[in-house]
Amino acid sequence: MPAAAPLLLLLAIVWWPLVLPLALGHLQSPPAFISLNGSRLNHLLLDSHSGHVYIGAVNVLYHLSPDLQLLSWGKTGPKLDSPDCLPPIDPNDCTQAATTDNTNKLLLLEEVRGGNSSSLIVCGTVLQGICEKRSLHNVSQVLYKTDNPVDTQYVAANDPRVSTVGVVVEQKGVPLMLVGRGYTSKGPGGIPPITMRRLTPVERHSAPAFSHEELGKLVVGSYSEYNNHFVNAFHHNSYVYFVFSRRDVWGRREYRTYVSRLCAGDPFFYSYVEVPLSCNGGYNLAQAAVLGFHREQPALFVAMAMGQASTPTPTDKSALCVYTVEELDKALHAAQLLCYTQEGKDVNNKEKAYIEYEVSSRCLNLPQDSLTEYPCGGEHTPSPIASAIPLHATPAFTWTPPITAVTTATEVGHTIVLLGDKSGRLHKVFLHANGTGTKYDTVEVDPESPINADLLLDATKQNVFVLTERKVTKLHVAQCEKHLDCHSCLSNRDPYCGWCSLEGRCTRKMDCARHAQPHHWIWSYSHERQCVSIQSLEPAIQSREEQTQVSFTVLQLPVLSKDESLSCAFGSLAAQPAVVLENRITCQSPAPELLPPSPPGNDHVSVRMALKFGDVTISHANITFYDCKAVGRLNTTSPCMACVSSVWPCHWCVKDELCTHRKSCPRQHVIYNSREQSTPRGPEYCPCVWALQSSPLVPVGFDTEVFLQGKNLHIFEDEEDYACMLIIEGQELRLPASLEISKETGTHVFKCEAHQFRYSGKQFEYSAPVYLQWGTQRIDSAPHLRLQLYDCSVGQSDCSQCRAVAASYGCVWCADETPSCVYNQSCTSGALDTCPPPLITEVEPLTGPLEGGILLTIQGSNLGQSFQDIQAGVTVAGVTCRPLPEAYRISTRIVCELQASVNASAGPVIITVRGSERGESQQTFSYQNPQLSRIVPEKGPLAGGTLLMVYGSQLLTGQNLQQRSDQITGLQAFLGSQPCRIKEVSDTRMICHTSHANQTGKVLLRVVFGKAERILSNVLFSYMEDPLITDADPTESFYGGGRFIFVTGQNLNVVQQPKMWVSFEPRDRFEARRRRYTHVSVRNPLVTSQSCTNVTSEQMICKSPEVTPNSRVIRVWFEMDNVHIDFSSIKNKPFTYHPNPDLFPLNSESRGTAIRFKPGGVLAVEGKGLMLAMSKEEVQAWLGNQECDVKTLDNTHLYCEPPDVQPLALDDSNLPTLKVLMGGLAFDLGPVQYDSDLHSPVPLAAQIGLAAGAAVVVLIVLVIILMYRRKSKQALRDYKKVLVQLETLEINVGDQCRKEFTDLMTEMMDLSSDVGGPGIPFLDYRTYAERVFFPGQKGAPLSQNLDLPDSRRQTVEQGLSQLNNLLNNRLFLIRFIHTLEAQQSFSQRDRGYVASLLTMALHDKLEYFTDVMKNLLGDLVQQYVAKNPKLMLRRTETVVEKMLTNWMSICLYSFLKEVAGEPLYKLYRAIKYQVDKGPVDAVTGKAKRTLNDSHLLREDIDYCAVTLTVLVKSGVEVQPCPVKVLDIDTITQVKDKILDQIYKGAAFSQRPAADSLDLEWRSGQAGHLTLSDDDVTAIVQGRWKRINTLQHYKVPDGATVALIPRSQSSLGVNQVYQTGEKTPMLEGEEEEGLRLWHLVKPTEDPEIPKHRKSSMRERERAKAIPEIYLTRLLSMKGTLQKFVDDVFVAILSTKRPPPIAVRFFFDFLDDMAEKHGIDDPETVHIWKTNSLPLRFWVNILKNPQFVFDVQVTDSVDPVLSVIAQTFIDSCTTSEHKVGRDSPVNKLLYAREIPRYKQLVERYYSDIHNAVSGCYQEMNSMLTELSGSFASEMNSLVALHELYKYINKYYDQIIMSLEEDAAGQKMQLAYRLQQVAALVENKVTDL
Repeated sequence: MPAAAPLLLLLAIVWWPLVLPLALGHLQSPPAFISLNGSRLNHLLLDSHSGHVYIGAVNVLYHLSPDLQLLSWGKTGPKLDSPDCLPPIDPNDCTQAATTDNTNKLLLLEEVRGGNSSSLIVCGTVLQGICEKRSLHNVSQVLYKTDNPVDTQYVAANDPRVSTVGVVVEQKGVPLMLVGRGYTSKGPGGIPPITMRRLTPVERHSAPAFSHEELGKLVVGSYSEYNNHFVNAFHHNSYVYFVFSRRDVWGRREYRTYVSRLCAGDPFFYSYVEVPLSCNGGYNLAQAAVLGFHREQPALFVAMAMGQASTPTPTDKSALCVYTVEELDKALHAAQLLCYTQEGKDVNNKEKAYIEYEVSSRCLNLPQDSLTEYPCGGEHTPSPIASAIPLHATPAFTWTPPITAVTTATEVGHTIVLLGDKSGRLHKVFLHANGTGTKYDTVEVDPESPINADLLLDATKQNVFVLTERKVTKLHVAQCEKHLDCHSCLSNRDPYCGWCSLEGRCTRKMDCARHAQPHHWIWSYSHERQCVSIQSLEPAIQSREEQTQVSFTVLQLPVLSKDESLSCAFGSLAAQPAVVLENRITCQSPAPELLPPSPPGNDHVSVRMALKFGDVTISHANITFYDCKAVGRLNTTSPCMACVSSVWPCHWCVKDELCTHRKSCPRQHVIYNSREQSTPRGPEYCPCVWALQSSPLVPVGFDTEVFLQGKNLHIFEDEEDYACMLIIEGQELRLPASLEISKETGTHVFKCEAHQFRYSGKQFEYSAPVYLQWGTQRIDSAPHLRLQLYDCSVGQSDCSQCRAVAASYGCVWCADETPSCVYNQSCTSGALDTCPPPLITEVEPLTGPLEGGILLTIQGSNLGQSFQDIQAGVTVAGVTCRPLPEAYRISTRIVCELQASVNASAGPVIITVRGSERGESQQTFSYQNPQLSRIVPEKGPLAGGTLLMVYGSQLLTGQNLQQRSDQITGLQAFLGSQPCRIKEVSDTRMICHTSHANQTGKVLLRVVFGKAERILSNVLFSYMEDPLITDADPTESFYGGGRFIFVTGQNLNVVQQPKMWVSFEPRDRFEARRRRYTHVSVRNPLVTSQSCTNVTSEQMICKSPEVTPNSRVIRVWFEMDNVHIDFSSIKNKPFTYHPNPDLFPLNSESRGTAIRFKPGGVLAVEGKGLMLAMSKEEVQAWLGNQECDVKTLDNTHLYCEPPDVQPLALDDSNLPTLKVLMGGLAFDLGPVQYDSDLHSPVPLAAQIGLAAGAAVVVLIVLVIILMYRRKSKQALRDYKKVLVQLETLEINVGDQCRKEFTDLMTEMMDLSSDVGGPGIPFLDYRTYAERVFFPGQKGAPLSQNLDLPDSRRQTVEQGLSQLNNLLNNRLFLIRFIHTLEAQQSFSQRDRGYVASLLTMALHDKLEYFTDVMKNLLGDLVQQYVAKNPKLMLRRTETVVEKMLTNWMSICLYSFLKEVAGEPLYKLYRAIKYQVDKGPVDAVTGKAKRTLNDSHLLREDIDYCAVTLTVLVKSGVEVQPCPVKVLDIDTITQVKDKILDQIYKGAAFSQRPAADSLDLEWRSGQAGHLTLSDDDVTAIVQGRWKRINTLQHYKVPDGATVALIPRSQSSLGVNQVYQTGEKTPMLEGEEEEGLRLWHLVKPTEDPEIPKHRKSSMRERERAKAIPEIYLTRLLSMKGTLQKFVDDVFVAILSTKRPPPIAVRFFFDFLDDMAEKHGIDDPETVHIWKTNSLPLRFWVNILKNPQFVFDVQVTDSVDPVLSVIAQTFIDSCTTSEHKVGRDSPVNKLLYAREIPRYKQLVERYYSDIHNAVSGCYQEMNSMLTELSGSFASEMNSLVALHELYKYINKYYDQIIMSLEEDAAGQKMQLAYRLQQVAALVENKVTDL
């Protein structure tokens, strides 16, 4: 595999620390496994075609061969990420982003046609769970990934704790992936639980790979409520199933397990249905599931756990439940059928099926054949369906701890279940036919880790791959071959295994050739599970000296054919034919000479008799052949007794000295076996010598006679030639013996000849066996018959020891020339009665504490003959020392406990032995008083391990000066109650290691010397919190080490000397182990360390230790006293060592030769691997004695900048050398010589020529630039002139604006307190929708009810319900719309009306409505692309354009209420307040304060402000209320202003109308006067009649008025003058030939037609107006500027996330542009402007009454129009330039529009650049909106109105449906005919 060689080399260098040896097992070997300790393993995948294994882990992918050899690997993380941010991650935008581990969540195979795998699908937790494709041959090779993912590509859960499952299916040849994903609390909301995703990009849909755009998904209203936890997904037949647990929201809100199913070919999830699973006994949470077979039927095996209360947390109790797929499909089918045809109810009207997940659908009453016709559902069928009836099962197996994995296998029709548990064990369970399970085996795979759910069988079903957190193991499912005999095979109860009788082996059934015949294959679970066995064996034992016939019967004997036979084989002898007679078999036993000898030390041999079929042993039994002769031989001391006591039938021939199986002897005198009935029998009749008559103690060197006693020796009475035999040191000593018979007892006594016994061994005593011999025959002797030879001189070196010997030995201390211990009869000079005084040779220790308590050891001689001799005779320095009896050694050693002394003293040790003189030691013992002075350090960690140095004096008290640290006795140190282990002691210093403490705090040091205790009270030791390391960086080093590792943490300075340690194995050692395939862990690894420096509480710097190059690093850790912290636990990844870098010499051609360097340049060094474990900042370069500043470092180059002046050399050479330091590595790269030639290499003439040429070129360029700028400046001059003039005018009115603005803000402050949220009079959604959907239309469908006679109502409603189902069919709806639009009589008004009716009808399915709208917009784009794409969406000419308007209105309603509503309302109120402050003509609507020049009241009108006191009735009280009005206001205007003040903040519809009230002036004694716009006092001048004002009535300032209900009599002319919403007061109308006027008389001729009036207005607007009027406009504009800005910013700001709908639709437009190849950004900008600002926001800006319950008057409306036009101008792409002739309205905002344009452009740009893919959020929002506002829509009325259009164009619609092939298949025309028949009894072709 040459291609893999570089990869494997890289692995060996970089990743070898992660891979432990692989044990490859065969039949008897342990299972193969590979440990991957570098990261946590998440998923296991098996490629069934190649057998290769793929493992998804945290940050890594592994690719293994079938025998678990590592083939390739690839990194997947960590990556910069945060679950709160959307990818791609920009750290500037996402400040919380951090390096995040990538946990593998999905690992699947993508298969191409033909069944072969094409790529590996890998999904992780980072970047919102996106996926990528990798090569199956090299997992480091990425085949596909997205750099800028959209939200539809977020696949897996972004939380490692949340489950994700997936399955790949094929739909019409296209591979798709269905994914189940649990709920995550962080990240983009609204990702559905189950989605269908493409695996390849689809160009026509502009959909990227892994996107679920335009594909099915399970939409959930509130996913957190359900909290699905997915367990598995699988594809079976034509369905896809998901197993998961979730909260049962419909029921009791308990967590339950469900199985859901949908058709594999259903791209819209119409077929989705789920059913709960019940596992009896309270097991409710699925932990693992697999599809398998039971009783040859597919079944679902689910491992369930018992949940904790109402939580998704499992307990330790678990069970296995089995559900057949047939039962499961029946339950799912039943739920579908009920929901399709019976509204989900059973015959008892109880709800058994329902619509789940808060989807606004419902179960229907469709025809009974609906499920047959639409097995996978359709647009008209309800979904998602959930069954209320659980599928029950009884547990097949229960277990503790919890089951975490399950898989199944089938063996010859039997089901075997493999279960993994939380404790790392694999259980094998046999599932019986009745559904119960029996566990027959348990394998401990990994005791430190739970078994992963991915428990997979290979293609052969022979092996199972088991994944745990750190390793993957390959196990044989059965190892029948390891059972070598039938009993072992059957007793194991492995359902895979049985005994193949005639083949003689344990096999799987199909491996046994004759398994079908009786007794040929015996199964451990069969009724007759007994092995073939030999019974009734006769004889079972026999003498090896005989040959007999052996017969036996055989149980379970397999039937043989006629030409087959059996044979018998004894041991290794050749087989012989067996005679079979019925059920008894006879064989001939072997000849005696052929039998094997008995084993050494045995008197028999067991021979295996095998019954054989050919070479195969069918059964066997053992026959014992005993050997009586061997019985005698093996018992030399008593052969007769052994023979007749034997378990074998052996007898003893006395005179023949023979043990035989025969009952007769050649020389008679037989003694029978004790089991025989004949006599004499038994050992009591055997002749024997049984005791010594003389003393057994025999001194050496003296003539001694020995006397032996015997019995049963009458056989030998007349015989002679007896001898006593002794065995001394292996040599036999023969002494002649004579027989004497005791007359008293009748016993036989043998007298052995006197002899001087000797032995050579240096021991006091020697035991010599003795026995009697007759001729050459040995007489039995008792086993204990021995002589005790002894030598007094051995072992008794002094008098005391000699006298201590027992008196029976006769040893004495003889005072010869050389005193010694001898036998008493050999001492000629006389024995001493008393011993010399004690001699003391050594005393230790020589010091002790005053309190005593230590043990003193005294060595010497004559230290007493017993403990009692010295018990009270030991004194030390004059103080009694108490001896210890257990430690006393006679004469040589005394150990005594030192007693207390009053004061420090010294003296000898004195021993007084009882009855003798005393002995005194030459050494002097001293009593001392040890003292403690200080400790270093004074603090340490709780974990202990601190090396504590204790200083003081006389610390060696009680110790031996020469003893080692492990020999320190009687000396102990404690810190508080914890021991401090002493390592070293001197007289002034003691070193000990602190122990672990339980709590922090200060403790005393206590040292114990024997019974003396010393406490250091002036200095306390502080136990502090253990050091904690939170970060260590960098995480890599070269083998050479020395890299600075910056460590941060807490309490780091608590320890003495922190170190960084590495354990490693050199390359030669681990390669040797690999060659031997050993799987044991590394023994005796090498270790090295480096001390850390600069230690503070929170930081320290460590140097990476040096490691032998190419070693395998085993572990890296920090050691801080007893605190050991693994590097991998800090960073969740190991510390990595890389090969040392190579730096090549500066002069590679001539090494050692200096290179020439020109000052001002840089030195370039080439190398390789420079940045594997080093950064530029860490590298140091020195040139001679000065630093060379490193400027650049990459993997192959280093550039450094040396000093300008050549540095000095560091050695004796003249030239400095370049030296590079990289951590602990130093590279000497050769000498450098500075170049002293400072002349320019370019000639002077050439330099002058170059300069001249450059000057000419620059001059030409300057001339061109000046000409261009002159033209440009002229164009800008005019534009700037206008802007300057405008600015000057604005400055002139600035003071006025500021005053006006101050007054306005004072007013608005009162308003703000009312409108701070709830106070804003927002319209309810129904009214809002009605005004937007049907603007200006009275009696809109939203306000109507279905007006039908009762007799027809039910039928019509049924028909409308079926019409609703039809509208939910995408094909019908699109056909219907296109057909209507094709009709010439279908007007533009009709189009908008139908669009709004459709919006009402489909409001409960907004997601579907959105999809249809997108389809129609796609068609619209296609039309405009062919013509002029920039015109698209400019007007509302099609149904879909009005649908888009309505859709935007629905989606942005909440944005209006929450964000834009308040500034918009404040703008409206500010405009109204400002307009009402000045005169407003009640007839023309013109005002002095306005923004619209065509509605500007240009005449100077004299007026003054008047404050009226209005009497307001509040309950029974009347309260005065001041109201500001103008004296020139009409009476109606005054009433409106009064109502505005009284009902401030109230909805307009909630206050009385002005024309329903009269204004009454109450002027004291003058009485009450009712004021009106027109009465008899009105002034008439010619054709003009003026409307009455306060000035007309001369109402003074401060007048009191009241509003009273209008009487019927007063209704009249005033009603005519009432201003309507947006309608000026009867402009141009006549009354009695008079024309009305208020402030100015209209100048237009009443006879001029309206269209000419309009054109004249435009001409008037185009004229330049006097500066005074422009000043008024500017004053109004300046006052309102803040409010306009606030509205625009609220609409266009991206500081808060833009509305989801806007992001979604803009993404859609971008996709459309990309799809149709539109590269012009201006076109896309226009599309966005036409779809949002112009279509929605301009409408809202011009019509606040669409959103608020307010009245927009004729004077306010023109101001709103100008602001709306400014908003339009801000959204255009063309440059906004104005001149003197520009319309005034454009001039007003000329300076602001560029700023607003920037707002718009940034708004569009931010949305475009933001992470796209809000598709899922959009769907969730639409689902929520559907549920929230659907009840507000009168859908039946909308359907009835739509039917009117169907009826009008009935034939055309029917024809269009019938022409469509798909429509024909779905019977759309027929279904519409059914609707028509029901709605209006229309006669159809039914």
